[in-house]
Amino acid sequence: MKIQLAHTFDEVISVENMLEAWKEFIRGKRKKQDVQEFQLYLMDNIFSLHGDLTTRMYRHGEYHEFHIFDPKPRVIHKASVRDRLLHHAIYRTLYPFFDRTFIADSYSCRIGKGTHKALNQFRSFGYIESKNNTRTCWILKCDIRKFFANINHAVLTDILRGYIPDAGIMRLLEEVVGSFSSTRLGVGLPLGNLTSQLLVNIYMNEFDQFAKHRLKAAHYIRYADDFVIMSEDRGVLEEYLSLIGDFLRDKLMLGLHPDKVFIKTLVSGVDFLGWVHFPDHRVLRTSTKRRMMKRVAESVQQETIVSYCGLLRHGNAYRIRRQLLLYLWTRFLTGLNSDSSLLLPR
Repeated sequence: MKIQLAHTFDEVISVENMLEAWKEFIRGKRKKQDVQEFQLYLMDNIFSLHGDLTTRMYRHGEYHEFHIFDPKPRVIHKASVRDRLLHHAIYRTLYPFFDRTFIADSYSCRIGKGTHKALNQFRSFGYIESKNNTRTCWILKCDIRKFFANINHAVLTDILRGYIPDAGIMRLLEEVVGSFSSTRLGVGLPLGNLTSQLLVNIYMNEFDQFAKHRLKAAHYIRYADDFVIMSEDRGVLEEYLSLIGDFLRDKLMLGLHPDKVFIKTLVSGVDFLGWVHFPDHRVLRTSTKRRMMKRVAESVQQETIVSYCGLLRHGNAYRIRRQLLLYLWTRFLTGLNSDSSLLLPR
């Protein structure tokens, strides 16, 4: 039997929890007009939200849609400040509980995890599976097609019910989940919701458990909708791939991206999380490098360059870091009109 969430609906919607959620929500948003307007009558707004939740009159509002390119086009759906405050209240109650149910090698949107930890674990698993580069290491790399847009609401709520006995919390989660659909009714989660980050991890935890306990995949890593499995036997990975496709389709209503699934050796270079990995080093993906250089040339923000230099420390990118630091230094000496040709490939 799955462990059960001990928190109650009253704890989630309490004024105290709302106030703590507000402190977390407002970080970095104090200059936003909609946030300032909500804060002007903060306690009135919180008590109004609390009252609607208590009397079951609360209904999630509509979303504001906008587009970003990072690097590919994405559609972001932004909820009202009122609804986003509730998302934070739900998240801060549910996250600590569900995080304990996740496997160690799930790295997306988790405290103490992240991209760099996933990259380091990839390298560690590569050393283990290849016996310190003395035998062939095969890697199955997969990507789920239109991940957020294909999350099935009915499947998600069934998973949540297995952990959450409180009917009030379940009604609230169903309201939040049902507030958005992508191309089909009852399918899809919005990229802009904080709750979506947690809900997709809960959803994919079903697959993580399948990979670890049914497939017995010792060297498995997942970051959002990207995952890899390592083995010394290509045939084993081919068997895994068939079983993975069946599980995702039958249990989670998801499918693998046909153009982003491959089995190859580590020595030939494996593209994962923006880096191309080899047995003893990793290099920045060409498209990532071009996008980074373009952004730096367009934006002369010092923080941007420093941030990228920090990123590049996690791989074999000495020449690129040197170019960026040289560009930053010339900006310091000559002002903002420094020559962006310093960023061209050498």
